[in-house]
Amino acid sequence: MGWAFVFSAVNMLALVGWVSLILLPRWPALLSAVLYLGVGILCLVYATGLIGVVSGLIPNPQGGGADFSTIAGVRAIFASDAGVTIGWTHYLAFDLFVGLWIARDGDAKNISRLVQAPILFATLMAGPLGLGIWLLVREPAARRQGRFR
Repeated sequence: MGWAFVFSAVNMLALVGWVSLILLPRWPALLSAVLYLGVGILCLVYATGLIGVVSGLIPNPQGGGADFSTIAGVRAIFASDAGVTIGWTHYLAFDLFVGLWIARDGDAKNISRLVQAPILFATLMAGPLGLGIWLLVREPAARRQGRFR
């Protein structure tokens, strides 16, 4: 199994999670599935890849050590298929987790799914942009509820 396969698999897993959040009814079982079968598996793939490559248990023929202290070091990490796949999985896991939080928070604050959907899409495509928009949108609803939960 190569890095291209892992890259495709994590993309498909994340896409299923996002489609579920945006289009399906938010039953508790569905939200749990997105958390544990979506985010959880992405975290497991990330951890396995990172630990495997850094420890040498998973060979990385393209090289790319783990130097996070310089731009050149980070560039070298992402110069390999392993580095790109592991890094991309990191983004997918965190963005899906944020999307799940947005969906749950929006439902708890009675914010329309029509308002949530484009924000979730923005989070899928550009994580921090969608999160920033959500923080602006949720503020009035949070104040109306008298709490920031």
